[in-house]
Amino acid sequence: MPSPFSASLFATPDMLTRIGTKISFFLVDLAETSKLLVSALILSLTSPPKWRYISSQMFSMGVLSLPVVLVTGAFMGMVVAAQSYYLLHKISMESAIGPLVSLSMTNELGPVITSIIISGRVGAAMAAELGTMKVTEQIDALRAMATSPTRYLVVPRFISGLVMVPLLTAFATGIGLFGGFLVAVPLKGVNPAFFKRNMFFYTDPDDVRTGLIKSVAFAVIIVIVACRRGFTAEGGAEGVGRAATLAVVVSCIAILIVDFFLDMLLLY
Repeated sequence: MPSPFSASLFATPDMLTRIGTKISFFLVDLAETSKLLVSALILSLTSPPKWRYISSQMFSMGVLSLPVVLVTGAFMGMVVAAQSYYLLHKISMESAIGPLVSLSMTNELGPVITSIIISGRVGAAMAAELGTMKVTEQIDALRAMATSPTRYLVVPRFISGLVMVPLLTAFATGIGLFGGFLVAVPLKGVNPAFFKRNMFFYTDPDDVRTGLIKSVAFAVIIVIVACRRGFTAEGGAEGVGRAATLAVVVSCIAILIVDFFLDMLLLY
């Protein structure tokens, strides 16, 4: 008599078929996303859109995102300083709080947290906007008028992302360092000379460069993933909502995965 658990130990043909179908869909979607990235990059260099299209996207992505980025960056620096003091005070190493806050913000927290915030605020809006255009056949109308949707819709967002995400990362890092200083020096009584001297001594230009390189890579992920999800939206308002949600989820996962590989490439 066969065991009731034997069927669960081996994959059935239907299960293998479903797994193979999902893998093939994933590979096709990855190939189309890569194709969109290459097209956006080529058009950005060879046939950039008019400045007014780029500037409007810069305002939406950068200026409107600045308050939330500054608030988040400040409190991230304050949290790192508070946690560092709690741990380092036990071994009388309070002078190491400055470099710990600086390296954490420049290498990791600044670019990653800023990109995740922009993904949630801007990436979802991008996917929803393009998804609405897709389900209302406005993108098909652009193609009918011999206008490239990639050049008209993706490239302005692509260029503005490459400019604004590193700038927002720099603002978040700077305000995070200031927030860490406020917690460590006035609140916890750390010597300000030790804080600043050790921070500048152990923070190299390469650390700043690493954070900016990460922010550029994350900007590409946010824009291309959001635009790809918008272009593939279907099913009316419900499909637009799914596209916006999926854009944020995929972007955040991709940011964390790419962050790991960039750490292994740039820091070692």
